[in-house]
Amino acid sequence: MSNLADATLDEIRAALAPRIATNAAFDGWAAPARDIAADALGIDRDIAALALPDAPAMIDAWFAAIDAVMLEKAPAEHCATLKVRDRIAALVGARIEAVTPHREALRRALAILALPQNMALGARLAWRTVDTIWHTAGDTATDYNHYTKRTILLGVYAATMTILLNDESEGQAETRAFLARRIDGIMRFEKAKAGFLRRARHRPSLSRFVGRLRYPVV
Repeated sequence: MSNLADATLDEIRAALAPRIATNAAFDGWAAPARDIAADALGIDRDIAALALPDAPAMIDAWFAAIDAVMLEKAPAEHCATLKVRDRIAALVGARIEAVTPHREALRRALAILALPQNMALGARLAWRTVDTIWHTAGDTATDYNHYTKRTILLGVYAATMTILLNDESEGQAETRAFLARRIDGIMRFEKAKAGFLRRARHRPSLSRFVGRLRYPVV
């Protein structure tokens, strides 16, 4: 395609990734799937191999493309009009919608990421997604809340994708119901945590008491 003639490697990766995913359902995350995608886009196969040399690189690019689709379907300005619970549901739901037509490619991708040499990459990609979700949902925490929120959502997200792989219900109703229950759990936890922190701020503090003895208020 002429519009990719002067494309950067990042642009080539973004263009190739969705087409490779379509082919990966049949050919696996391997060179044949990449070559077919490159031919369809008019990209030289050697350049495609330079941009996406192996299965982990292809999967990384595809997951990034799915995240981009998720943000198109549930943009930050739309999420800002929703309650936090509904923001998370909208974003994960958008990702479910984006990946559902490619469940076999996802199944093969997750099998590759489960290999010992790829587990660190799999964790990084999953963290990237949940971080994107919380950021788009408006979370600005920089303390330990930043990590607890993402860690909890990571478990929910991973379980939801596992359910999705075998969900044959109409509109993936079973997956969405599972997600709704788990998000309810997250919100209950966040509410309980916030209450605990509020109470903790008003509890007697030995360090503050000692400090006042040493430096009395005048």
